[in-house]
Amino acid sequence: MTGYNPGLHILATFSSSPEQLNDALACKKLFDGLIDQLSLQQVGEVYHSFQGGGFTAVVCLTESHVSIHTWPEYNLATFDVFLSNFNNNNSEKVREFFSGTIQFFNATVISNQEIFR
Repeated sequence: MTGYNPGLHILATFSSSPEQLNDALACKKLFDGLIDQLSLQQVGEVYHSFQGGGFTAVVCLTESHVSIHTWPEYNLATFDVFLSNFNNNNSEKVREFFSGTIQFFNATVISNQEIFR
């Protein structure tokens, strides 16, 4: 479709402490707060903590999604956030969600890709 830019998608890998990468409840509180702060609309979520450590989370939004997967044994997490531009340009909200997540985890970004879809 010409003239339509679906939106910004950030894909990142970062390092953080094992304690933070094991705390799915704290991550849920963070994501819920960012969703509220950025006036996004959640339509579903799954948070799963693994026996032995780490968690995975996917939050479905009317705008699209946010997800995180953690490996505390390696001090690593992968993260992605995509917010479609159907009604508004949400690129700044994508960057704010990413920035808020990195700050919360006191993370060091290893890789960060911005994909303009």
